[in-house]
Amino acid sequence: MNNYKLRELLTIHNGRDYRQLHKGKIPVYGTGGIMTHVDSAIYNGEAILLPRKGTLDNILYVSGEFWTVDTMYWAVTNPKLVNTKYLFYYLSLLDLSSKDTGSALPSMTQDTYYSLDIELPSLAYQEKIANAISNIDSKIANNNAISKELEAMAKTIYDYWFLQFEFPDKDGKPYKSNGGKMIWNDQFKQEIPEGWEVAVINNILGKYPKTKTVESKNYNQGTKYPIIDQSKDSYICGYTNDEEKVLKLSNAIVFGDHSNKSKYVNFPFARGADGTQIISSNNLRLPNYLLYQEIISLPEIEKGYSRHFKFLKMQNIIIPSLNISKKYMDLVDDMLNKQKQIILENKQLKSLRDFLLPLLMNGQVTIEG
Repeated sequence: MNNYKLRELLTIHNGRDYRQLHKGKIPVYGTGGIMTHVDSAIYNGEAILLPRKGTLDNILYVSGEFWTVDTMYWAVTNPKLVNTKYLFYYLSLLDLSSKDTGSALPSMTQDTYYSLDIELPSLAYQEKIANAISNIDSKIANNNAISKELEAMAKTIYDYWFLQFEFPDKDGKPYKSNGGKMIWNDQFKQEIPEGWEVAVINNILGKYPKTKTVESKNYNQGTKYPIIDQSKDSYICGYTNDEEKVLKLSNAIVFGDHSNKSKYVNFPFARGADGTQIISSNNLRLPNYLLYQEIISLPEIEKGYSRHFKFLKMQNIIIPSLNISKKYMDLVDDMLNKQKQIILENKQLKSLRDFLLPLLMNGQVTIEG
């Protein structure tokens, strides 16, 4: 093992304001992850993003073009001494709260980072550890990509059937373009298929068991039940073992009262911090997943940092025929089950990664060969 100060292993740069840039495909990172996308990069290559203010444990690895805001530093490593991914994993295990230099807001200066003591094995062994953990992360990322593709497929079918009204008619042909009867609806201000209805969301809401939410400071105090909150950046925000806070529904929609974000959940979960509303349909013609698709297809309600649920409840939605509703759910059911399996598999992979990482770093577990 060789001992270093972090200043010997990387060079830290300040993030900058991105608001003078145009929209594009290059991600802009803040302490919470990707904030937006722009058309210019602050750097192109491997780098470690280090929090300057705010959440100090949100250290990120990036590769390719990116931009960082001024609450984040970006750092380029010395490839002769350290593997970038290895150092990222190493730093992610550190408790930086003890190094906090802020008064009201947690903060880290460049000098504080540079003064950190780092213990490294040989560069070749760093690469072995980085590759072992990175392989797990790659599997998680691949699963997430499959899940997004499945969701996109379900959304495409929804758009075709319930927005364009081209669901299969009795002959299996697209309904509207093959002369299916359409009726004008005053509430919806357009024609809808005969036999379909329009309702206000508030009038189709069902009841659900009341539970307490998990405070953000208690996220990740367990591994058993996923926590779903109103975050726009992540689907699962942590885990808990507190049975009393778990909703054991077959499926439901979690709506972010402040973030205006909707998430469909089909496994037992706990509600995250203040601002989560549980939505469940009481109408057989509108199962929860179909209601979820309707909600995310509505024009976004933008009321700033407000309580959006009261506005959502007043929105009009279509109630399709029971026959078409069942056909849609039959089509997407396998997709939803696959997504559920992916979530459970990723949970196991993350547990394995989090178990192995510290053991590999401190030498309790070694990689042969």
